[in-house]
Amino acid sequence: MKKSKVLSVIMGGGRGKRLHPLTKLRCKPAVPLAGKYRLVDIPISNCLNSGLNRIYVLTQFNTASLHRHIQESYKFDPFGGGFVDILSAEQTEDAENWYQGTCDAVRQNLMHFSSDDDNDLFLILSGDQLYSLDLKLIIEQHLSTNADITIAAKAIPSSCVGEFGVLKVNDDLSVSDFIEKPQDSKIIENLTLSNNLKKNLNNPDSQNYCLASMGIYVFNKNVIYESLVRSKATDFGKELIPELLNKAKIYSYIFDGYWEDIGTVSAFFDANIRLTDKHPPFDFYQQKNLIFTHARYLPASRINNCYSENTIFADGCKVSAAKISQSIVGIRSIIGKGTQMDRVIMMGADYFESEDNLIDNAVDDIPNIGIGDNCVIKNAIIDKNARIGNNVVLDPENVPDGFDQGVIVKKDGILIVLKKGIVPNNTVIK
Repeated sequence: MKKSKVLSVIMGGGRGKRLHPLTKLRCKPAVPLAGKYRLVDIPISNCLNSGLNRIYVLTQFNTASLHRHIQESYKFDPFGGGFVDILSAEQTEDAENWYQGTCDAVRQNLMHFSSDDDNDLFLILSGDQLYSLDLKLIIEQHLSTNADITIAAKAIPSSCVGEFGVLKVNDDLSVSDFIEKPQDSKIIENLTLSNNLKKNLNNPDSQNYCLASMGIYVFNKNVIYESLVRSKATDFGKELIPELLNKAKIYSYIFDGYWEDIGTVSAFFDANIRLTDKHPPFDFYQQKNLIFTHARYLPASRINNCYSENTIFADGCKVSAAKISQSIVGIRSIIGKGTQMDRVIMMGADYFESEDNLIDNAVDDIPNIGIGDNCVIKNAIIDKNARIGNNVVLDPENVPDGFDQGVIVKKDGILIVLKKGIVPNNTVIK
């Protein structure tokens, strides 16, 4: 690694349609996570924990909150040589289009990357995944195998590969085939992990596994520059990698830890709720792998006369006489007395309301930011700065799919109160 400067490129330009309405007013990497973080904090922290501090974030849709978060969170001293630079889609004399995919996003920014050495390596990362990985290990394997491209891959049961790009990997870790979202059983059988490669897994069992691409790539500088200039491919997994098979030396790095692609509302909800387990699959408490975020200097949470079970409270919360289970209570959350919450992700608020605002809200019969008294909320996501009044019931169990009341939406079996949504007193949706 001393001979190779590593430039990390985080893909943050996707529209995030499958995460809508959480992406209605923000891009996917800016979606809040675990009460106080943003999704983009995960790949940035993985880079920093791995000693990689030259980071570009490529953005395109609804970028204001993401830009503000990155600028407030990641500042480097002038002696370390590190940076987190934001590169937004822009029109130039050579390109007038928005990013057409992951390849195209990198292609349009080649001129901005501060790469002046042919030994440089490009590490391509997704901005919407939850995992902890020492990225140096991928770099070291890439160099030791003399690879042109290395693809990080996760072993998953063969019965679950229909939504992934799947690699055919030889025992020396070289990649001989790549199939995007295979459906044919014979093709899937051909992609099955060999017994020798299964030995790389921590606890292998008798079922068949395939290697799914994690969307994490290491490229030699000359390979990524030449291939992007020569090819019209718009996406790494769907187009460029298959094009380069048998033309470049492609290897796989097998990762056997926890990894979750936060691509849908249900995946987002489940990944957050699992963080409340006694032994969660992703651990934010590891001192050697800290997850960094914006330092807000908030007071400690004030929890009075509450019953809580498997619940995470972020900083700055004020909760009174509530019953909360298997939930995440985000920064600056206000929860009134007598309220019951079960499997709820409450993203919190961007600010505390002033006393004048609280008085004005009472006069205008508008709920304050947060959740009022005597509410019952189950299986729900409460987006930031939402206002939920007193005596409100929200339970999606018998609510039809596709339900949309303007500020309350049911998607993937989960009720979502939109960002800045107002739910009046005595609203009942169940």
